[in-house]
Amino acid sequence: MRYVSTRGSAPVLGFADTVIAGLATDGGLYVPETWPVAPEHISGDYAKLAADVMSPYIGDEVSAEDLASLCAAAYSTFRDPRVTPLVPLEQGHWMLELFHGPTLAFKDVALQFLGKLFDHLLEIRDERITIVGATSGDTGSAAIDGVKNCSRVKIVILYPHGRVSDVQRRQMTTVNSPNVTTLAVDGTFDDCQDLVKAMFNHAEFRDRHRLSAVNSINWARIMAQVVYYFSAIQQLAANGESIGNGVSFSVPTGNFGNVLSGWIARRMGAPIRHLVVGSNSNDILTRFFETHEMRARDVVPTLSPSMDIQVSSNFERLLFEMNGRDGGLTTEQLQRFRSAGSFAVEADQYDTWLAPVFRAARCDDTQTTAMIKDVYQSTGQMIEPHTAVGVLGGRTHQEDGVPMVTLATAHAAKFPDAVERATGRRPELPAHIADLFDRPERATRVANDLAAVEAEVAAVSGL
Repeated sequence: MRYVSTRGSAPVLGFADTVIAGLATDGGLYVPETWPVAPEHISGDYAKLAADVMSPYIGDEVSAEDLASLCAAAYSTFRDPRVTPLVPLEQGHWMLELFHGPTLAFKDVALQFLGKLFDHLLEIRDERITIVGATSGDTGSAAIDGVKNCSRVKIVILYPHGRVSDVQRRQMTTVNSPNVTTLAVDGTFDDCQDLVKAMFNHAEFRDRHRLSAVNSINWARIMAQVVYYFSAIQQLAANGESIGNGVSFSVPTGNFGNVLSGWIARRMGAPIRHLVVGSNSNDILTRFFETHEMRARDVVPTLSPSMDIQVSSNFERLLFEMNGRDGGLTTEQLQRFRSAGSFAVEADQYDTWLAPVFRAARCDDTQTTAMIKDVYQSTGQMIEPHTAVGVLGGRTHQEDGVPMVTLATAHAAKFPDAVERATGRRPELPAHIADLFDRPERATRVANDLAAVEAEVAAVSGL
């Protein structure tokens, strides 16, 4: 399998080079040259399913034996043997719990694997890298946990100062590992993401410090997330649920990576009917599906901070497909979005690519709190704000005869204040991080300034 950039002018790379590069040299995101069909008769435990689903994207660059070992090691760290268990919510509506990994968020599913993959590839190549990532809350801690024991990796995570939950912040800043650095940026997540992209586009700096990415701009993140859509469908069938009319998924979405993975699973042949894009008050994606125009507004803080975004980076991968894989056109649209704050897609593009698959919903903080309370009172299950956005979207677009699966993207204990306010009960942290608030923190506060951030990264990399 070879990989091409969505901007059309970067070198075509193999799988290993794509993973280590992260962002393409032309500023684009890598996608496979062709979309494979899922192997027939995939089955077995989660690790085996993961190896089967991901193998077409990897080809012979990682042997089947090594891939099986990497997957087994990655998913041995999860607290539930099913890794992403499916649990009933209400009639015809299920939740896929993606929070049983070490840092209690869906990002663990991809990043536990990516950490093992980095170690494997770098050992073979005898290379070292500096990972630089931006986080709106969960990616940072999941990335840090995935690579904190990697001898050939140093990692620098940027997060928006004062705009992540206390649990999210402490899961990053209390890791006592010499290869981990956290930078609290005076700005929003979009500012952090822009700084990371600017560093990757600064060719001399990127090459000198051997930068690599763990954000969902890295293809391996998206690839690994495709697996749990197949897992959910298998679990539905095993529970006796009819999937003859397909299965719909409701996905709380900020950067578009999680729901894009669902689109890829559908492209590979998974019987997915609809993908519901759930937004909070920062509803650029919902407005896009209503108006066919992507138009940015100011980011406002919400109870679901991981979705407080106005630049959904992974939409670029879908836009590239909609444009007939025309990198020049994709570049032009994204430059227009950066300069004018908006771009629109043609009606025929929307009708062909988006209307048959995507639905959208928005959920403000008042609705989020009400949804957390309602689910707790009706089922006894405690959900956090992002999952609540997904539940509302699932209820809004549920159809008779079509199972709806909402992705439960984080553990309730990651957002205890919001959950307690809604339910009157404070969720407890799992035993392995019960002492999180007793651990000392380490973080450096920096200005929203590329030179200042690059100086911190340079000091860390040692390259």
